[in-house]
Amino acid sequence: MASYDFSTDILFEILSRADLKTMKKCRVLSKECKDLTDESNFMRLHSQRTSTMVGYLVQSSRLFGQLTSDLVSGLDPKPTQDLLNFLPQPGWIVATVNGGLVLCTPGKRRDDPFYICKPTTQQWEVVPSPNPRFWTAKISMLVLGSNPLWFKIVRLSDSRDDTIDLELDLDSEYSNEEDNFNVFSNEKSWHCEIFESKSWEWRQSDDLKLTHNDYFECNQDVSACGALHWLVFNDKQDKYTMLSFDGDKEEWAMTSLPDSLRGNDHCDQIAPVSCEGKLGLIHLRQETKMLDVWILNYEKIWIKKHTINLKSLHEKVPLPRSRIHSFYGVDTLFMVDVGSVSFYNFRTRKLNRIRVGGWIKSAYFIQTDSEPIKLKPQ
Repeated sequence: MASYDFSTDILFEILSRADLKTMKKCRVLSKECKDLTDESNFMRLHSQRTSTMVGYLVQSSRLFGQLTSDLVSGLDPKPTQDLLNFLPQPGWIVATVNGGLVLCTPGKRRDDPFYICKPTTQQWEVVPSPNPRFWTAKISMLVLGSNPLWFKIVRLSDSRDDTIDLELDLDSEYSNEEDNFNVFSNEKSWHCEIFESKSWEWRQSDDLKLTHNDYFECNQDVSACGALHWLVFNDKQDKYTMLSFDGDKEEWAMTSLPDSLRGNDHCDQIAPVSCEGKLGLIHLRQETKMLDVWILNYEKIWIKKHTINLKSLHEKVPLPRSRIHSFYGVDTLFMVDVGSVSFYNFRTRKLNRIRVGGWIKSAYFIQTDSEPIKLKPQ
């Protein structure tokens, strides 16, 4: 079979006109294709040429508590407003996944259902509510297959937070039992429930075992390499770890962070990110305004990819008032402020700031085509 040596410009023109599914398949052909399609300029041009939606669903609260979900892309100086107004009820976005699926709920009651939808086609289905005995602490979603669609929703709840009040009589004959209700143990259990799209129902999984000194950081989870990842801080050991859930094996694992992050200034920003399809980690040193970017390789070793000087950015957008949210491509940072978001290309030092009405609650990356999808099995 003949081989062809395409120039970068020709590859750019071909891939920027390919549909989203074809373009993603081409990404695995070579490092050159992957690097090219990771550029933010390519992402924007591909979106224009193929009518692909790419950007962030920004959820904000406006006057009188009105909740809106707007799309910001960096292509338009104004956000596309109320992108989820086709749903029966306005809802809180709780997760988005590769493929453009959005998971949201109309309220915060224990028995509220969920909606799974694709905004570009305005398709949606009702996901039944999980066990109403518990309040949701963390919830996320990941896609494990696309043809047919196969996804899982993972829900964590505090095991102490149910509707049954258990009173412990310390004068009883069991008061000296060390393992009585784990009162004298430092272990803390989190109820784990999994929604399986193949069966369209929730099921109880094994509890997640942490300690009472472990706290989830106020960062969104990251989906990478077939797993979900959360940043956890242990206040007793004064260190961070990465908590991961393998979507296929349904197993939990803890990964230590680089040693250089131990004993860091608590004013620094440390957050998990998706970087070039892998699990990444950012560390913004507030004193120097330098951003370290780490990537976890397949041997579970943290590799420092590069360090970015953000002093010029700080002069335009004060840090940490604007917090780094994620990477938009390999060359652009996406940041969230109280009422605005920013795209900052750290190679060209170009800043694009977009104002969003109201108080920003969350932001979720989305990239999707307009092809209909079968959300629920028959």
